[in-house]
Amino acid sequence: MKIKLFIFLTSSKEHKEKNRSEVVMKTFESSFRPFLGDIIEDPGFDAKYHNGYEVVKVTVNYEKDECYVSMKPVDIDLEELPIEDYIDKLLANGWSIVSKEESVM
Repeated sequence: MKIKLFIFLTSSKEHKEKNRSEVVMKTFESSFRPFLGDIIEDPGFDAKYHNGYEVVKVTVNYEKDECYVSMKPVDIDLEELPIEDYIDKLLANGWSIVSKEESVM
């Protein structure tokens, strides 16, 4: 089954005009799917902020053989880590930024 992980990232520490929000996604094949409450680990997650994220929603589309997994939203600026640095690390580890059009599941 194709698993699609989604995380909503936001930056609220900067001035309003500099705030940034992104939805990032990582897709992979797996013989099992995550469940509500599971903790997902990934090399793209920065240990300065978090080592894993909680699954908050799972939607399975059996016709497409896909599983959409939403994880707890992240406010990056709760820690001293710029959102740009965090996104760069995610992108370097196989995550991609989801366009506004793609984000509607």
